[in-house]
Amino acid sequence: MSGKARWVAGMTALVLVGGGAAAAATGFGFDSNPKADDGKADKKPPGTAKVTKQTLLDTEKHSGDLGYGDTTTVSGRLNGTVTGLPATGSTVDRGQALYQVDNSPVVLLFGGLPAYRPLAPGTEGADVRQFEENLKALGYKGFTVDDEYSDSTATAVKKWQKALGLTETGVIDLGRVVYAPGAVRVDAHKAAAGDELRPGTALLTYTGLARVVTVSLDVADERLARKDAAVTATLPGGKTVPAKITGTQTVIEAADQNTPGGGDPTTKIEVTVAIDDPAAIAGLDQASVEVAFTAAQRENVLTVPVAALLALAEGGYGVQVADGSSTKIVKVETGMFAAGRVEVTGQGLAEGTTVGVPS
Repeated sequence: MSGKARWVAGMTALVLVGGGAAAAATGFGFDSNPKADDGKADKKPPGTAKVTKQTLLDTEKHSGDLGYGDTTTVSGRLNGTVTGLPATGSTVDRGQALYQVDNSPVVLLFGGLPAYRPLAPGTEGADVRQFEENLKALGYKGFTVDDEYSDSTATAVKKWQKALGLTETGVIDLGRVVYAPGAVRVDAHKAAAGDELRPGTALLTYTGLARVVTVSLDVADERLARKDAAVTATLPGGKTVPAKITGTQTVIEAADQNTPGGGDPTTKIEVTVAIDDPAAIAGLDQASVEVAFTAAQRENVLTVPVAALLALAEGGYGVQVADGSSTKIVKVETGMFAAGRVEVTGQGLAEGTTVGVPS
């Protein structure tokens, strides 16, 4: 083989194709281009590396904020005067007062269906079942959990109302209960004790109890936001911990009012990430966390250092295979590039094969 090759020292651009199955690289420099496997010994390479068989991961890192996730606003449905609000940062569980109106509690219950009508004997529907499930969970008996609000349900409700200090009507007025997926943490007050309450008045905001990392991605990066996908989080101080994507949603961010002309609203993909071990973030308050998303993954593939690639005269790439005192150029097909290595396939290449690299 005539001429000598200059080893690939780096790449100035990588373009993933087909989900990371192939890539194009630019920025290589060579004195001359060798031909693939002409059977002649080549100059001993300045350095060597082994072909490895491994899972290749292409990751993208984005900054996120550690906190309690999205907030939900609670608005009143009753008329009266606000007489009590729980302290910010406090937890409200099932059956407890989320706030008070005219010195009577508005109670938190669990469920995904919001209260939208009064419940009384003869009412039927999924909202009846949801309420009865909560009543049973609070320890009340003597009724059947189903879609019908029966007289026996009303009897149990009267006992519940008595325990809360409410008038024992057996009827659930619209606005007396608020549903949430689970126990909540009071995030902020939107009203104060003594304020007049009318339907639609915002009273407070709440979050869930779990600490999560919220990452805002551009729409172009939506492919990274796969629910239940494993990710890695780097905490303040540099510690890395495993985590998982627990939710994604599309949000519209308002235009920056400091931008000349006001700008335009921006569409973002908001990703919620839960740390696998909550103890890892104990003691951390608001903090910036770096999250590594897997953009592409190739399992059990042969890889070499990117610097081992040689540009061939006939086009494409090869590697210089070293076998004892002799070497030969083997043409390879490249796949995914990640972490300084590249997926390769070529005749005779196997795990443990020695290839040349720059010193």
